[in-house]
Amino acid sequence: MHIAIAGNIGSGKTPLAGMLAKHYEWEPHYENVDTNPYLEDFYNDMKAWSFNVQIFFLRQRLKQIMAIRNSGKDVIQDRTLYEDAYIFAPNLHEMDLMATRDFETYFSLFQQVEQLIQPPDLLIYLKSSIPYLVKRIQSKGREYENAIRLDYLERLNRRYDVWVQSYELGKILVIDTDKINFIDKPEDFSKIINKIDAELFGLF
Repeated sequence: MHIAIAGNIGSGKTPLAGMLAKHYEWEPHYENVDTNPYLEDFYNDMKAWSFNVQIFFLRQRLKQIMAIRNSGKDVIQDRTLYEDAYIFAPNLHEMDLMATRDFETYFSLFQQVEQLIQPPDLLIYLKSSIPYLVKRIQSKGREYENAIRLDYLERLNRRYDVWVQSYELGKILVIDTDKINFIDKPEDFSKIINKIDAELFGLF
């Protein structure tokens, strides 16, 4: 079984992945952004490094998906390949931070990759407001993330909403992080467990 968590920067994907992995005894696969050698340069100069950072993430996520499928284990994944292609890359292109030829090259490569993979059995989307995202980003303490502009987060949020509404690759569960504090309140985490059980096992 392959479960994936989607959401904007700072939405809480990593802590939720860890909590669900522990509860269900799933194997967690985290988004290791710190291994991307272009990321810090990207946040300092998005236009110069947008293509490089997205190509690296595409390669990294394909490698991760292949490992998930070959493992034969129940896996919870932090961030999906689809988010790069349908949210981050087109957003950079729309903001004139990625050249049209670079975006077309990137998206063409993604379409080839997409034919080789299977979507997750369940997608969990963490829907978050901008104030929530800013608070979480600041609490993580990554210096390069503190340079992220509010309009950039807002654009990503709008793209996430459109993508989620049109998502047809499998089951999807939307969690509003402004209304449910799964990190600090065990009773809220239990609500998420109940929703996941209902989606995967038909319980409740």
